Amino acid sequence: MEILLAIVIGALYAAAVYMLLRRGIVKLLIGLSLLSHAANLLIFTAAGLTRGGPPLVALEGQASTLPQADPLPQALILTAIVISFAVTAFALALAYRVYYTTGSGDMDDLQQSDIS
Repeated sequence: MEILLAIVIGALYAAAVYMLLRRGIVKLLIGLSLLSHAANLLIFTAAGLTRGGPPLVALEGQASTLPQADPLPQALILTAIVISFAVTAFALALAYRVYYTTGSGDMDDLQQSDIS
């Protein structure tokens, strides 16, 4: 399972870099989104894939002998999802404003409008 996730993470990073190097603003936003998804999967895989119960303490207060899931990577991924959503929303608003102001979403056209 970890090998499959490593292949998926590599493919997501490759697609993200490819999209970030394209000329359109929308493609840049898609690449940014793919990059955040790949980072989330990388954190999830680096923590180790173990099947276990929820990390809860029993009512009696005794430690369980069953394997438990590690809550730290889950908390890190949840935080990363919220941050990537905020960055994507900001970038989308910024791209909309650039398109509204210049009338173009092509990076070469935007560079030419800066020069003149």
